[in-house]
Amino acid sequence: MTASPYDTDLDRNPANFQPLSPLPFLERAAAVFPQQIAVIHGPLRRNYAELYARTRRLASALAQHGIGNNDTVAA
Repeated sequence: MTASPYDTDLDRNPANFQPLSPLPFLERAAAVFPQQIAVIHGPLRRNYAELYARTRRLASALAQHGIGNNDTVAA
């Protein structure tokens, strides 16, 4: 088995390790790269700041309709 080039034998801490699921990844990308293109669909272009804002609006709308964590909204 080959060692990962990212394995530095450092203890994981907030300064050198941050596990990212899709939502924290999007939040971080919007903070670090707000003007970078995140979505391309035909002529449509959205940067990370726009995508994050739209995602927050959708989450808010779902919450207003009683949808919460671990609820299935589509299957």
